[in-house]
Amino acid sequence: MFDRNKLIHISGMLITLAALWLLLSGYFKPLLLFFGLVSIALVLVISLRMELIEYDKPDVLRQTLRSIPYGFWLLVEIFKANIDVCKRILNPSLPISPRLVRITSTQRGDLARTAYANSITLTPGTISIDVEGKEIEVHALAELGEETLATGEMDRRITAVEDKGYV
Repeated sequence: MFDRNKLIHISGMLITLAALWLLLSGYFKPLLLFFGLVSIALVLVISLRMELIEYDKPDVLRQTLRSIPYGFWLLVEIFKANIDVCKRILNPSLPISPRLVRITSTQRGDLARTAYANSITLTPGTISIDVEGKEIEVHALAELGEETLATGEMDRRITAVEDKGYV
């Protein structure tokens, strides 16, 4: 039924989903572990039946490992943006100048572009409003948010992750 490549790919997905479930839930009671395993198996079965899994891409475990450095970088950016927004709230003399800007993304795939738009939204002070083609409309709380996006660092990092085969 499955060739070796598909079996390795599905096993990688199983391990990745199980690790994510454990990380996010933090439960280690036998009954909850059982239900977690059942839910993971259900997701895999439904994904297989709907043919959502693309076997021509690198395995999921490798993909996840490749995206970890970006995740840490994004956490640092979120922290820095939180500090900036808190300063603007606590100090009325700091300017708040809401603006709508359009930025161009360099990602080829829809999933990578979605990850980019979501990364923008996760960063306090900026919200992705619309994605149309390669254009993303962003609401920025202040000029600093617009300038940070204009550097293109986040865009370059997501594109680099995409080129390595993650998204």
